[in-house]
Amino acid sequence: MLALVLVVGAVVVVWWVRRPVEIRSYDLSATDRAACQAFVDDLPDSLADQDRVDVRPDDALGAAYGDPAIVVTCGVPVPDGFDQTSRCDEVNGIGWYIPDGSDNDRSVDLRLAAAGFRPVVEVVVPADLRPSARNLGDDTTAAVLATLAPIVGKHLRQEQRCDG
Repeated sequence: MLALVLVVGAVVVVWWVRRPVEIRSYDLSATDRAACQAFVDDLPDSLADQDRVDVRPDDALGAAYGDPAIVVTCGVPVPDGFDQTSRCDEVNGIGWYIPDGSDNDRSVDLRLAAAGFRPVVEVVVPADLRPSARNLGDDTTAAVLATLAPIVGKHLRQEQRCDG
């Protein structure tokens, strides 16, 4: 009986640890949905040394990597606060909007968006993958954005420059 309890417990633990990452879906036009699907189809099997993991629903317009997961979602709304004067950090020709002050607190997840492109792509880098001190650089985020840049440029249309 104890062995059965241990096996069931192990199965529950494995299920809990490896449960798929939830990716939210948004209403999109057929054109935007097709662009996002092509974007997702071109996403790599690994990102910043993190392997791709299962997501839910199976047809989500995004992908997740590692645990805690770096989450890439296509077709999100334009971020609050983004406008013609917003500051963006450009990586390989793609401007990434980071809401004011959100990159200063290394204890929170970093949320970035290619907000000048349609549909909009959002990337969330977990706090656990960010350096604890500001001056250490952020190799994970830089690697993620460098990898995603050509895929964003290939599949999404630029509607607004966002480069500084």
